[in-house]
Amino acid sequence: MPMSQNPAGGPPSGGPPRAEPIAPDAPEAEGLDLDAEDTDEVAVPAAPPSRPELFATMDHRAWLTAWFAWKKSVNPRFSHRLFARLVGVSSPSLLLQVMQGRRNLTEATVAGVIKAAALDPEEAEYFAALVELDAAETADDKARHYARISAMRRFQAAQRIEGESFRYLSSWHLPAIRELATLPTLEPDPAWIAARLRPPIPVDQAAEALDTLTALGFLRPDASGRLTASEASLVTPREVATLAVRNYHLGMIARAADSIEAFPPALRHLCAVTVTAPDALLPILKAELSAFQARVLDLCASAGPGDRVMQINLQLFPLSAPEPAESP
Repeated sequence: MPMSQNPAGGPPSGGPPRAEPIAPDAPEAEGLDLDAEDTDEVAVPAAPPSRPELFATMDHRAWLTAWFAWKKSVNPRFSHRLFARLVGVSSPSLLLQVMQGRRNLTEATVAGVIKAAALDPEEAEYFAALVELDAAETADDKARHYARISAMRRFQAAQRIEGESFRYLSSWHLPAIRELATLPTLEPDPAWIAARLRPPIPVDQAAEALDTLTALGFLRPDASGRLTASEASLVTPREVATLAVRNYHLGMIARAADSIEAFPPALRHLCAVTVTAPDALLPILKAELSAFQARVLDLCASAGPGDRVMQINLQLFPLSAPEPAESP
């Protein structure tokens, strides 16, 4: 199963420029007229029948969009201006800019939104954690905030499959076990699977992996009870997918380093080249690597039953800073 740095068609891990934080009493955005009591020019999605479930999403902006639609269906006079007043800011553009990703909430405005939306204490903690995850600057900070979110009981109940998806993308052994299921010799025994992997993993980890792969639909029992590999889709929020793909690459790069001592040359092939290249060539180099990945997948798919699970890594990254721009 191929893994790219842009899962589910999402934007690169760098993403668009960061939204600016919005503080209490921030001025209205230039050129944005939201003085009207209701902003009919803003597209509002169809309202859900009841207040949107906060724990069913990991996107605080999407939840605010759905919450506003629901609130307006309950009270047609509810407006951005009224919401801003409830939050404690003077700008009626607050909610719109947050929903559009143009501004971020600050600690003070998070507290205001929690109060305006009448969130209970557990919901308040979860909403604040979502804002912090979105605003985190580094992958380590994002991972820390996600771990905090994952530990929340109501999140676990609402998001079990998303949590399983994160584990699948984050753990090198889960894709490997999924590929093991394509081999005719697979035994659905955690001890057998744990010993078959390289490096071997604990038996309890293999048992947990079988549960995760079954829950996600990657493994299904056939008529005889044998586990077989099946196609399935992972639906994972972009922020979480970015973290998971980072973990996946770190794990597989570590396996590549281990392979130098773990396997004889006949079972591995490591090649690398150090070059200079203009930045304008990067899109072409990436396209070439992606085309090669697709070719490898076609070769393996048409070769018949496999003998073992193999990992093929392709990396492209800089080893120096760019040349300084020439003075005009």
